[in-house]
Amino acid sequence: MLHFIICEDEIELLNEYIKQIDKFMMEYDIEYKCHTYTCYDKIWEKEIKSIKGFKIYLLDIKTPSGSGINAARQIREEFDDWVSMIIMISAYSEYKYEALSKRLMLVDFINKNTRFEKKLQDALLISMKHYDNKYKSIKYSYKNNIYNIEFRSIIKIEKESDSKRCIIYTEDGNYPIQGTVDEILSLLDNRFFKCNRAVIINVEQVKRYNNSKNIAILKNGEEFKDISRNKKKEMAKRVRGIS
Repeated sequence: MLHFIICEDEIELLNEYIKQIDKFMMEYDIEYKCHTYTCYDKIWEKEIKSIKGFKIYLLDIKTPSGSGINAARQIREEFDDWVSMIIMISAYSEYKYEALSKRLMLVDFINKNTRFEKKLQDALLISMKHYDNKYKSIKYSYKNNIYNIEFRSIIKIEKESDSKRCIIYTEDGNYPIQGTVDEILSLLDNRFFKCNRAVIINVEQVKRYNNSKNIAILKNGEEFKDISRNKKKEMAKRVRGIS
């Protein structure tokens, strides 16, 4: 679930932001929800802390109760949320330097007194690229079950012996999938590496790679030794993030 969290005290503008989000999301087959607020109060604080999933914030600089800059600081520093996207929208352009200088990792600062629609669509596109990188998933059906497994949770994918299926190993369980290693690799992105004929590994799950011993230490503590000798250089590059 993708969550858009909007705080804007002008109801007409708040509804326009929702309209722009709906227009933008027509291009995506992703479930989403808009959460709307008119000020930064205790209800706002309690509710955004309880929302799970990827969040895209549209924050007004000034409301009757609180500042968007302070809200952004709270999201980053108090809630320790450095993943969610924050778009600042304000009629007060003089706050732009202050907002951007706070090192709050803002996507953009948009002046709502101008024709902001194009800039908002561009900012949403940037945010969606981050969503794709963090929350992409593989969706498939197998024996009357429908699976939706996030890439980031996958540790490795291994061909099952004497079978036409593979097993997806994740942080919270293992799942069967029909197809060859190459067929499944074609459904994934570049964080996945075919390290031998029968195994795909998620390089983001590798904590350390010992090049001389050809052993990858995974984040779950497992020692992964099944890396083909002719894949050693590529494995080292992948772990270093240069390939």
